[in-house]
Amino acid sequence: MPVVIARRRLAAVVTGLVVALVPPSLALSSAAGSPATPLPLPRTAGSASTATAPLTVSQAIGAQTGQSATVRGYVVGQPTATSTVVRSGFPNDYALAIADSAAETSTSRMLYIQIPSAFRSSWGLKTNPSLMGRQLDVTGALSAYFSHPGMTSTTAFAFSGTSTTTSPTSTTSTTAPAPTGTTSPYDSTYYASAVGKTGSALHAELHRIISSGVATLTYDQVWAALKDTDQDPNNATNVIEVYSGRSIAKSDNGGGVDQWNREHVWAKSHGDFGTVNGPGTDVHHLRPEDVTVNGTRGNLDFDNGGTTVAQCTGCRSDSDSFEPRDAVKGDVARMNFYMAVRWDGGDGFADLEPNLVGNGTAAYIGRISVLKQWNLQDPPDAFEKRRNQVIYDTWQHNRNPFIDHPEWVTAIYGS
Repeated sequence: MPVVIARRRLAAVVTGLVVALVPPSLALSSAAGSPATPLPLPRTAGSASTATAPLTVSQAIGAQTGQSATVRGYVVGQPTATSTVVRSGFPNDYALAIADSAAETSTSRMLYIQIPSAFRSSWGLKTNPSLMGRQLDVTGALSAYFSHPGMTSTTAFAFSGTSTTTSPTSTTSTTAPAPTGTTSPYDSTYYASAVGKTGSALHAELHRIISSGVATLTYDQVWAALKDTDQDPNNATNVIEVYSGRSIAKSDNGGGVDQWNREHVWAKSHGDFGTVNGPGTDVHHLRPEDVTVNGTRGNLDFDNGGTTVAQCTGCRSDSDSFEPRDAVKGDVARMNFYMAVRWDGGDGFADLEPNLVGNGTAAYIGRISVLKQWNLQDPPDAFEKRRNQVIYDTWQHNRNPFIDHPEWVTAIYGS
C-alpha cells in the first residue's frame, strides 16, 4: 500500500538539544505503552530563536507523557471510539484525528486531538469538513484521548506554515504550498520526473507520463476490463456498481432494467467524445452502474444537494448536478481530475477541464470546488487502489496519479 510521508522541517539544534526520531518499535505504542524515557519535545512558546520543529505524529504517539508539544499532521477524520475514525458524516465538532499521511487509514498511526469549546466552530469537522486532508500544527498536552494516543487541553491550531490559530477560513494567514514530494512505490520510476513539481509544470509532466505507452481499449473491451477492475472483493463473480454500491453478477450486464452498464464518470457529451477509442474508452473513468441510476445521472455535473435518487442510497440529484454516496465521492473527483490531465487537447480530442455546473456539451465538468473537497474528505481506499493497479498491470498500463498522490489535486488546482 502506498505510504504518504509529509514533508517536515529538520529539527534545529538549540544549545545542544536535539529532537530525536522515535524508533519504529515505539511509533505504534498505545497510551499505556509510553516509552520509559520521554522524547525531547519542541518548545511551543517563547521567542523565535528558541522555537524548534513540530513533532511528527509518530513521534507524538511514542511520547504520551502529558508534556506540552506542537504536532504536525494531516487531518484524516474524526475519532468516535478507540479504534473508530469516521471520514464523513461527522457527528460533532469535538475531536479530529491527524496522521503523517493524508491517506492514512490505520488508527494505530493516528493521533486523536481533543478540540476545546473555544476552537470547535473553527476547527471541528462537522462545521468545517473541508479540513480533511489539510496539514495542521496543533499544540497541547500529549495524553490519551478515547483511550488512544492523543492530545488533550489543546491550546492552538494552525495550518502548517502559517501563523493563524483562529479560523480555517482566515484571510490573514499565508498558507505554505501543498506538499508534492510525498512518496508512493512508483516515485523513483513512473513518477520520478514529476515529484517536486507544482502547478502547470506538474500538470504538464503528469500528462506526459500518463499518456506514454498506453494501451487503447475498444468499447467492447471495456466490458471485460470492468469485470476485472471493479470485481467485488467478497465475491469474485460480481462487480460493485460505483454510485449505488450494489454487488451484481458480472454476467448481468447490458441495457435492461436492473442490469449494469458502462457509466462514463466524465460524461461523454462533455467534450462530445462519445464511445470512440480514446477518452470514450478510457477505463480510468468508466465504471459499472445500474442502468436506471446511470440514466438518472445522465450527463449532469457533480455538486452537493438535490433530492434522493431511487436505487442509489446516499445519492442526490437536481436539475444540473448529481451527488454520489459519500464512500465514492473521492473516487469520482480523482477520476475527473485524471481525465482533465490525461485529455488536454493534444490527442485530437477536446481539452477537458473541471469548472462549474451547467456545462451541457462543453468540454468541462464541475463543480471544481466540490470535487476538490470530495478528494480531501474521501481518501483512496483499498478498492480504488486495487483498481488503479489492475488498470496499470493488465489493461491500459497507465496510472491515475491522483490515487497515488491525492495531494497533487491541490498542488495543481489549489486549495
